Amino acid sequence: MSKRLITLLLAAVSITAMAQNPYKKYTQDLPFAMPEVSAPVIPANEVRLPDFGADATGQQLCTDAFARAIDALSAKGGGRLTVPCGIWLTGPIVLKSNIELYLDHGAVIQFAADDSLYPIIDTSFEGLDTRRCQSPISAMGQTNIAITGHGAIDGNGQYWRPLKKSKVTEAQWKELTSQPGGVTKRPDYWVPTAGYDKAEQGAKMNVPDKNLTAQEWNEIKRFLRPVMISLVGCKNVLLKDVIFQNSPAWNLHPLMCENIIIDGVLARNPAYAQNGDALDLESCKNALIVNSKFDAGDDGICLKSGKDADGRRRGRPCENVVVDGCTVFAGHGGFVVGSEMSGGVQNIMVRNCQFLGTDVGLRFKSTRGRGGLVENIYIDGVTMNDIKTYALTFNMYYGGKSVSEALADGSGEAKVPAVPVTEETPIFRNIDIRRVICSHAGYAMEFNGLPEMPIDGIHLKDIVIHAKHDATFQYSKNITKENVKIVLE
Repeated sequence: MSKRLITLLLAAVSITAMAQNPYKKYTQDLPFAMPEVSAPVIPANEVRLPDFGADATGQQLCTDAFARAIDALSAKGGGRLTVPCGIWLTGPIVLKSNIELYLDHGAVIQFAADDSLYPIIDTSFEGLDTRRCQSPISAMGQTNIAITGHGAIDGNGQYWRPLKKSKVTEAQWKELTSQPGGVTKRPDYWVPTAGYDKAEQGAKMNVPDKNLTAQEWNEIKRFLRPVMISLVGCKNVLLKDVIFQNSPAWNLHPLMCENIIIDGVLARNPAYAQNGDALDLESCKNALIVNSKFDAGDDGICLKSGKDADGRRRGRPCENVVVDGCTVFAGHGGFVVGSEMSGGVQNIMVRNCQFLGTDVGLRFKSTRGRGGLVENIYIDGVTMNDIKTYALTFNMYYGGKSVSEALADGSGEAKVPAVPVTEETPIFRNIDIRRVICSHAGYAMEFNGLPEMPIDGIHLKDIVIHAKHDATFQYSKNITKENVKIVLE
């Protein structure tokens, strides 16, 4: 057999394989070993939401109709639940194995602004074991689940979130703070209930004390605002082409999932949304984030793996992830690792992405107490425009603020003496960044490591950054630069 014929046969085999799995191309030719990821196989059965008594006008709750439809499909072994054009007001939806939630053109699933519909459950938030209200859409330990179609899912987030006056116009401030029961704690800060105010005073970041009575938990219920899409311990997951918007807290939160594809979605929140991250992929393995758009009031695409002792005890890294062909608009960071990375983050490829108007472009953040190892991160082909602070930052002194806020109050340049290295010491090493172009940034690059654990082995190649301020390097070593150009504006 001739070499030409062998080549043609191999090409034919490759084309056939790609046709069978269009996602195979994303895991080929990576600088690390990653298995092929494919979409879940959903049985051919189908039911339609109106057939279960659902109201399409947005005036009556459809919670029971969703549950009955999912149960009916599950009894058949799974299938597609079609949500047609209409506004479908509902409480929490719980997905089961082999179920596809499909939103047709014009379909809007609107989650009701009524905290009595969302029971308090044991869960994880910001990397810590805690209690929160049940998420609008959730699945736990399920296999082969999908949310697809052309419609929108709205979490009614303004019912749950606090508000900083500095982030909105005067008209927005008056409108958003007019909800009954709200409390203006200061002239520039509003919370939705008195219980929220009480909880915030005793909470560590956004996680309250665990030792509360049932009555005390209920008093602070609105403070326990949930992530909108919570997928925990699931396998073979597809989120495709749907709009996810206006979440109470984080928007998309896959946690400890395996074989997950996020393709062509728009995940968005208002720019003023507190903790309004678009996507937090936490302790997941074998994930594709492709052809999607993110526009949020906090981080855009963020990889996490638990926080401090809780994260180290879980011990599950976020690993084998490809981010390809994505756009991030407003947000604290375009692509972000941390700050909750106590279980580690490794084997990540980010390529062919654009960040337009984010606070930071590429953001790596942690702090003492986290522990965790971040390594083998590859970034190849990123364009950025109008970045408010750093095009690239490594900051090991994260204190719960965006870089813009930290710079504004002077806390962005932390310098402290070395301390002993322990399991609580975060490690960032072996990160390759190339083919990055940034037009208009406040600062070019920041390397702000720990004296006892410098940032180690960062390779920069073919990078052009136009910025007002030059790069700074503190407690970093083995930084290599090839064809790196910083143009001060």
